Amino acid sequence: MNGKIMQKRILITSAIPYINGIKHLGNLVGSQLPADLFARYNRAIGNEVLFLCATDEHGTPAELAAAKAGKPVAEYCAEMHDVQANLAKGFQLSFDHFGRSSSQQNKELTQHFAGQLAKNDFIEEVDEKQVYSHADGRFLPDRYIEGTCPNCGYDKARGDQCENCTKQLDPTDLLEPRSAISGSTDLEVRDTRHLYLKQSALKDQLNNWIDGKIDWPVLTTSIAKKWLNDGEGLQDRGITRDLDWGVPVKKGLEDWTGMEGKVFYVWFDAPIEYIACAREWEDAGKGENWESWWRTDKGAQDVTYYQFMGKDNVPFHTLSFPSTIIGSKEPWKLVDYIKSFNFLTYDGGQFSTSQGRGVFMDQALEILPSDYWRWWLLSHAPENSDSEFTWVNFQQDTNKDLSDVLGNFVSRVTKFCRSKFGEIVPAGGELDERALKLIEEMQLKFDAYERHMNAIEIRKAAAELRAMWVLGNEFLQSAQPWAVYKTDPEAAAAIVRLSLNLIAFYATISAPFIPEAAEKMLRAMQLPKAKWPTSIENTLHTLPAETSFTVPENLFSKISDEDRQIWEEKFSGKRGA
Repeated sequence: MNGKIMQKRILITSAIPYINGIKHLGNLVGSQLPADLFARYNRAIGNEVLFLCATDEHGTPAELAAAKAGKPVAEYCAEMHDVQANLAKGFQLSFDHFGRSSSQQNKELTQHFAGQLAKNDFIEEVDEKQVYSHADGRFLPDRYIEGTCPNCGYDKARGDQCENCTKQLDPTDLLEPRSAISGSTDLEVRDTRHLYLKQSALKDQLNNWIDGKIDWPVLTTSIAKKWLNDGEGLQDRGITRDLDWGVPVKKGLEDWTGMEGKVFYVWFDAPIEYIACAREWEDAGKGENWESWWRTDKGAQDVTYYQFMGKDNVPFHTLSFPSTIIGSKEPWKLVDYIKSFNFLTYDGGQFSTSQGRGVFMDQALEILPSDYWRWWLLSHAPENSDSEFTWVNFQQDTNKDLSDVLGNFVSRVTKFCRSKFGEIVPAGGELDERALKLIEEMQLKFDAYERHMNAIEIRKAAAELRAMWVLGNEFLQSAQPWAVYKTDPEAAAAIVRLSLNLIAFYATISAPFIPEAAEKMLRAMQLPKAKWPTSIENTLHTLPAETSFTVPENLFSKISDEDRQIWEEKFSGKRGA
C-alpha cells in the first residue's frame, strides 16, 4: 500500500446502506465518507476511478420499515433511495453511480451467480427448521425475530446477527425469541426447505486468498480469520428466505423446483449489487464497458479494487461474497484491499434512532455545512479503535482547525493584500531564507501526507494536512508582512505573494477532506481547477504576479457555546427515552 499511486484504474465500493431510514454519523464515517476521501484523492492525482454505492433494499429491514410507514415496500424503497441519494449529495459524496439492489441488473446477476454456483455443486438444498409465528401467520426469517444472543446475552439481538458482539446467528439460536412484527412469543419451529451456499467447501481457497493479503488492516484480517477458524470453522450459509420482497429464486433464467415463492437472502444479493451497480452506471449513460471493471477477461486484471466498511460487515465481505465469486468459477474481480473501521460512539453510548440519540445525516446538514462534519469525522476516523463523538470535542476541534488555523490564514492574507496592494497578486521582492525554509518543511509534510493517503491512513493524513495549514500560519506570523510593509513594500509583496499561493495549494490538497471550502478558495484565487502538486517550490508559483483574486467570504464560522449546548440537549435522546 505504500508508495505513490500513479495512473491506475481504481475501483472503489462503499458498504451499501440499508434502505430502512436515514443513517447516523457512525454509519457515514464507517464506509461512505472515507471511501469518498480516497476516491477524490485518486482522481486528483490522475487515476481513473469508478466509485460505486447503492441502497440495500431487500430483506426484512425494508419490509418492516415499509410496514411502519404504511406504504407498499416498493414505493417506500423508491422514496428512501431518493432521500439517501440527496443526503449523499449534501455530504459531497462523489459517487459515479448510486444504485439500487432492487434493480433489474442486480436481479439478473444474482440469479446468474446462483445458477453458476449450483452448476459447480456449491449449493445444497437443506430441510431446516425455522420459526413460524401463529399471530403473524408466516415464517419469521432473520430480522423478523428478536431475542437474547446466546453468545453475549444482548437482549435485542436479531435473527441473523448480534449487533453487539457481531456473531452471525440463525433465528433458532436466539433465547426468548419474539416476533419483530407483532411482538408475539407464540412461536413454533416448523420444517422448511432452503438453499445453502457450501462455504465450507471453499475454506482452503478463502484461507489462501486471505493469507496473500499481507497489507490488509489487522482489523480486517483478524475478523476474517476468526470466522474461518474459530469453533467449527467456516459454516455453510442459507441464501434463501421465506419472504415476498426480494430477488425470486431462479437459476439464471430457469425456475428452481421446490423454491417457488422464496427469495434470495439479502446478504447474498446485496454484495452482488456492487457489480450490478457498474452495469446500472453504464445503462444510465454515465460510462461504458462496465465489465472492464469487473471481469479479468475483459480488462479488470488492471483494476485495483478497494472496499470500505464497518467491522460488522467484514465477515460477509471476506468470506460470503468471495465464496460467491470464487464458487462461480468465472473471471470476476476479487477485492484487493478492504479498509474496515471500528465504531463511532456518541457521548459515552450508542447512536439510537428509536431514542433520538445522536446526530443523523439529515440533522447534521440542517445545522452546519458538510465540511465541518467531514473534517471532524475523518480526522477522528475509528481506524484502530472505537472513536467517540462529543459536542465539546467537535466544537473545540472544528473551531481550532477550520476557523483558527485554515480560515484565519485565508482571511488575514487576502484582506491584508487588498488593503495594501489591491485584489491582485503583488509583484516585487524575492523569497528570503524564512520562505525557503517554509518550502522545505512543507515538502516534507506534503510527502508524508501523500504516503498516508496512499496507505489509507486517514487520521495520519488529516494530521499532516492540518500541520501544513499550521506551517502557513507560523510563517505569516513570523514574517509579519504588515510590519515589513512600512519599511520595505517589495519584501512584503514577496511574503504576500507566497502566502496567496499557499491558499491555492491548500485548496488543492484539502479538497478530498473539505471540498466545499476548497472550491471557495479556488474561486477566490480565480483558478478553475488546480493541478495536484508534484514540487512544492513549483506549486507556490501557481499564481504569478499581477494575477487578480477576490477576498472570499468567511470560510468557517465558529461554533458558539450557546449553539453547542442547544445541540447537546437536542440530540441527547432525553425526550425520546
